Amino acid sequence: MANGALNYDEKKPGAAAVSVLPERDVRRKRPPVLSFLLRLETLRKVLRVASLLALDFGGVWLALFTALMLKLVVKNDRTFSHSVDLAAGQTRDFLAFAVLVTVLLFARSDLYADRPRRPGLTRIVGSLFQVMVVALIFAITSGQHFQSYYIFYASLGFAILYVSSLRWVHTQVTGWLLSRAGYRRRALLVGTGKHIDQVAHALAASPGAEIEAVGYISLTPRPDNGLRSLGTLAELGEVLDRDRVGEVIIADPDFPQEQAVELVDLCHRRGVDVHIAPSTMEILVQRAEFVPGQSVPLFTLRPPVFEGIDYALKRLFDLIGASLIVLLLSPLLLTIALAVRLTSRGPIFYRSIRPGMGGLPFDCLKFRTMRDDADQVQEDLEAMNEADGALFKIRDDPRLTAVGRMLRRFSFDELPQLINVLRGEMSLVGPRPLPLRDFERLEEWHKKRYLVLPGVTGLWQVSGRSDLDFDDLVRLDFLYLERWSVALDLVILLRTIPAVLMRRGAF
Repeated sequence: MANGALNYDEKKPGAAAVSVLPERDVRRKRPPVLSFLLRLETLRKVLRVASLLALDFGGVWLALFTALMLKLVVKNDRTFSHSVDLAAGQTRDFLAFAVLVTVLLFARSDLYADRPRRPGLTRIVGSLFQVMVVALIFAITSGQHFQSYYIFYASLGFAILYVSSLRWVHTQVTGWLLSRAGYRRRALLVGTGKHIDQVAHALAASPGAEIEAVGYISLTPRPDNGLRSLGTLAELGEVLDRDRVGEVIIADPDFPQEQAVELVDLCHRRGVDVHIAPSTMEILVQRAEFVPGQSVPLFTLRPPVFEGIDYALKRLFDLIGASLIVLLLSPLLLTIALAVRLTSRGPIFYRSIRPGMGGLPFDCLKFRTMRDDADQVQEDLEAMNEADGALFKIRDDPRLTAVGRMLRRFSFDELPQLINVLRGEMSLVGPRPLPLRDFERLEEWHKKRYLVLPGVTGLWQVSGRSDLDFDDLVRLDFLYLERWSVALDLVILLRTIPAVLMRRGAF
């Protein structure tokens, strides 16, 4: 019988009609006015969008004004007050078009969505780059001529700085306000014991996280992760209603497909968001190309390598970026080199032989942080290893020098790898190169990460670093290779700075 139909017992004349109420589906339509009045969340949505629009307007205005003002100041052919008036007037001429294109592309990229779904810096940089391209094409096709295209790339640089900074402040302030108001995203973990335990640990270790894991439903024997079991998968609907769950996290990439389909539909009927951890196969399919003309639909998986224009762009980005960083940090580099030389015996640089692209070894440069005999005594310390899988890490390594301990804490010991980048042995961003000891313990599928140049930093460094399971770290490498862009490299470099300063997972 269809859900929601009236059921009459025809076998018993005169029996009262029994109404079978349908299960409530939050997706069903309501009159627009009633829907607006009934949902308190509407006000929060209006405030969110309005505040973000205002910040984006301010960021774009500041970017245009700063670029124009900088140009006038450098030319130095007007008084300062006259330059300010002229820059403000020219900003008004460009502002309406720039803001309109920015808002449309930001909306297309979900940058006005609610907090759980709103993308971060990567999407902001990509969208602003698209704004610059659209503005440039519009200017050229409308017959405008420029002595230089400074206004476009300068405005892009300042827009990335201002818009991302304003949005970061917005996220922090609204997060603090929501936290003070007791706002928490109540999440239910679903999967197998091992995966639930890993996700629960990651959520608990995330700084400033808004997600509160209220419990779990496990398909296998219950894990010991400090959370409480809320029932079985068959009781999911009752659990969602009883415990006021706002989102479900499928913590198992191998979750049974049929049960996953039913789970997603049941959650969506109740307005509950569903998140899922991708499997390695799902990541690989991102680069699949359809092969036509076959009796069976086939997809070819492209190798995750940089070639052609992608390689040229990435190499150019590495050369320019590494040169600028070395120039800016040269006083710090000289100070560290002097401190290493004066405080302990041994060379300034430690040359760690590591497999590079294609497994070919190279000398990975680091500031020396340990005693000169550190490699000889490592075998004696294997029992103290605290890392997962092939990695070797000890939080309080007895081989560290006093200066080395400080350098490790802020990852300053990695800075000489900028020389490896200039040599062409490494990239600014990419999979981290592992020592030979760790490389020899890798599984074959792990070694696919060596199809590209290793990086000074990568998704490992900005996604939890040593707090993550080793297999998850390798999956992050695969994900980076599939989603690579110059904008993504720039975002990872920028996110590395707070990750290093907050010392997340660094040991």
